[in-house]
Amino acid sequence: MIRTAVIMAAGLGTRMRQADDGAALNASQSVVAEAGVKGMIPIRRPFLEYVLSALADAGVDDVVLVIGPQHEAIRRHFTVEAPPRRVRVRFAVQPEPIGTANAVTTAATLVGAAPFLVLNADNYYPVEAYRALAADDSAGTIAFDRETLGGEGNIDAERVRAFAVLTVTDDGYLAGIIEKPGEALDLASSAARWVGMNLWAVTPDIVDACRRVPRSRRGEFELPEAVALALRDGVRVRAIRMAAPVLDLSRRADVAVVAARLGDIEPQP
Repeated sequence: MIRTAVIMAAGLGTRMRQADDGAALNASQSVVAEAGVKGMIPIRRPFLEYVLSALADAGVDDVVLVIGPQHEAIRRHFTVEAPPRRVRVRFAVQPEPIGTANAVTTAATLVGAAPFLVLNADNYYPVEAYRALAADDSAGTIAFDRETLGGEGNIDAERVRAFAVLTVTDDGYLAGIIEKPGEALDLASSAARWVGMNLWAVTPDIVDACRRVPRSRRGEFELPEAVALALRDGVRVRAIRMAAPVLDLSRRADVAVVAARLGDIEPQP
């Protein structure tokens, strides 16, 4: 079983910092949103506490937070103000936010050769997704059902265009990835059924691909493109189909929705 998770929290939060007069934020949420530190948006507790609590529920007891040099508030919260009781938290500093593959290689210097989960700091994934992915030490991902993401989560059909669309074989392995398909994606097609939400089980083969992957068109080192490189090299990646919601906290308009969905949860990281 995989017991370590890497949470990518070094992004600049560009979308969260954008003004939105229609978003219902309280004073403390507005302050954090201005700073773009999405994982620290207070729901009742900082959003990352809910993420850590879900990981602990799934049996993960070691977490590496990948943060930027400017994110001392995150480090202070989890080491001084509210140290978690159920998980050990360590920190890896990504000097520049140059992509998710770079975040993985940054964290791998702490984790070593053991496999680990990788996830976004601004998504709340279901506990069953963590459990399913962590149950095996091999490389893998969760393929989320598109309709469930929109119907039970807050990821509508148009937002799917900003994530990855996965091709899954009949025997449950990843065959291909279309990263951020944009307008090229026909949302009504069967090819758009399975969505990748950047939740992975990463092995040394995937870390090696993260070190070798070239910069994307956006100028970043992208984890999905590294996985695609590993697939071309013959690495087998499990793709666990799952009809379950994911909450996305990337914009100010998301805060009220996420707060309502998490309102009954008392995080215990």
